[in-house]
This record gives sequence, C-alpha cells and structure tokens, in this order.
Amino acid sequence: MEKEEAEAEVEMWKYIFGFVEMAVVKCAIELGIADVMESHSGPITLSSLSSSLGCSPSGLYRIMRFLVNRRLFKEVATSQGDTGYQQTPLSRRLMTRSENGMAALLLLESSPVMLAPWHGLSARLLGKGNATFDTAHGQDVWGYAASHPAHSKLINDAMACDARMAVSAIVNGCPEVFDGVSTLVDVGGGDGTALRTLIKARPSIRGINFDLPHVVSSAPKCNGVEYASGDMFDTVPKADAAFLMWVLHDWGDEECIQILEKCRQAIPGDKGKVIIVEAVIQENEKEGDHNNLKDVGLMLDMVMMAHTTTGKERTLKEWDYVLKKAGFNRYTVKPIRAVKSVIEAYP
Repeated sequence: MEKEEAEAEVEMWKYIFGFVEMAVVKCAIELGIADVMESHSGPITLSSLSSSLGCSPSGLYRIMRFLVNRRLFKEVATSQGDTGYQQTPLSRRLMTRSENGMAALLLLESSPVMLAPWHGLSARLLGKGNATFDTAHGQDVWGYAASHPAHSKLINDAMACDARMAVSAIVNGCPEVFDGVSTLVDVGGGDGTALRTLIKARPSIRGINFDLPHVVSSAPKCNGVEYASGDMFDTVPKADAAFLMWVLHDWGDEECIQILEKCRQAIPGDKGKVIIVEAVIQENEKEGDHNNLKDVGLMLDMVMMAHTTTGKERTLKEWDYVLKKAGFNRYTVKPIRAVKSVIEAYP
C-alpha cells in the first residue's frame, strides 16, 4: 500500500506538469534544434548548437538537459572529448524537413487556438454550453479555418504530415487495397498530399482531390491529380473508389451516414468501394495485451470531444452501425503500422 501511494504521488506530478513536455518539444521545433543537428556531421557541442540557433547557451543547456532526460536526444562525447548532442529516431520526428517528421502535428495541437477549447471540456459535459471549440472561438473549427488562413495552413500542414506517414503505411502494409482502382477520389483530401504520395507508388491511378474551396485553392498542383471543390454533404465526384482518411471521426453518426451515402452514390454499384482510414478502438482487451496505439486512439477521442461538435473515435461495433446504415453490407478491416486501420466498405 505504501509503495502504491508513493507511485501515485509521482504519477500525479506528471499530470500536474503534463503540459511541460508539449511546450518544451514545441520550443525545440520552433528553434529548429533537430534540423540543425541533422545537418551537422557528428555530435554537436552546446556552443556550436547555440551559435547555429542564435540563442542563449545557458537557456539552451536547460532545454537540452530536459530533452536528453526524456530521451529525445543523446548526450555523447565529440571527437575532441567534449560533451555533445546527437539525434535519436525520436528527435528526427521533430524535423520540419523530413518525410517522417511529425512537427506539424504538434505545432497544430499546441497552438493557442487548439488549446483554448480544452478549458471548456467539463462545462460541455455538464451541458453548460455549446461545443468547446465553438464556445472558445465563436464558430466551429471549419468555419474558423475558412476565415483564418494562418490556422488553415496549420491544419493543412498537419494533415499533410499525417498523410505522408499513413499512405506509406498502407502502400507498404496492404497495397492490394488499391488493386483494380483506376480513379480514386480523396474526400476531404486537404492539400492533396495523400494522393501525391499514393500516385508516386501507383502511377496508374488517376486521383481527384476533393475538399472545400478555400482548401483546394491553395493546394499545389501535381500530374495525375485533378482538384475539385465542393461540400461532401451535397455531392462527391464519381470514381472507382472513394478514399476517406481522418474525416469521419470529425462527425457524429448521422453526419457520417450522410457522407458515406454520398460516397456510395459516387462509386460503381458492382465493383466500387469506399476506403476508410481511421482508428478502430479496441474493446475487450485481454490483461497484459496493452497496446500503446490504443492509448493514442483514446487520446484522439478526447481531441474530438474538445475540437468538434459531434466527432468521436469509433469501436468496430460503432463502425458496423454507420456502415450498414449507409448501405454498405460488407466490409473488411486491416491493421497497418499506424494508429489507424484500413476499412474497405462495399455496397
């Protein structure tokens, strides 16, 4: 009992200062620490790093001490015997110029706009107000992005960051998903990163990137990808298959069914399919069968509660409900090396 009390106290301190990790990692990204270290051959000293970054050596030392303790960077000896710092696989995720970098995701979630709604979470549960994002900013996340270009770019950059990783995981883990697909419409495709990544691997596919006008207007052009603007609740461009990645979790069941029905109408009834890339929250987990990605899925569910009006992450039973209500009688679920799984739904 005494040991449990001591452990509880340590754990509680982690919650009290839980924001510190996000804030310090954000600082490291904004300073460009990982980018500078990657361009340096071998370990870099504090003096060289602070000179390259143009910041105070004493303050940087404290930041690096914290990050080394969190195992983001390593402290090693240089060839001259001085103390230096070295990259790790984790620190490379902080790079802003990397295919595997996740910096854009952290910059979005740690932005003041996205942090403010968390303070209204309890009020929402008590029924004392609207959705927390709406309460904090006077409109929902999509309306806010449409009228604030800088925030819209943060969202697009973060979704592009995730798209590069997720599409690569699909292409490497279950490439058969795209067999027989000549045309693919990416519904809510953002700046088109998912399709550009896919077409590099599968150049025979013609892509249609479909999103709201203010999103599509700033998307970079690419051979093999055409851009269409509109509202997925009204209509979806026709294609062999519709692709939805991290879209449906933003919406409640009724809205999901509407979107899926529009996708079903856009694909051939005999051989078409909808490819959904979303988290599937595991239920009935066996003791000892802990899954770190399930933790991420549950955290994403809290993000949906804070940032959307009706969005949520779904269990397999909840996916089954919306798919069947939308007219999809058959579906398969394939795990990939990501927090998300691939659901193939057939009319």
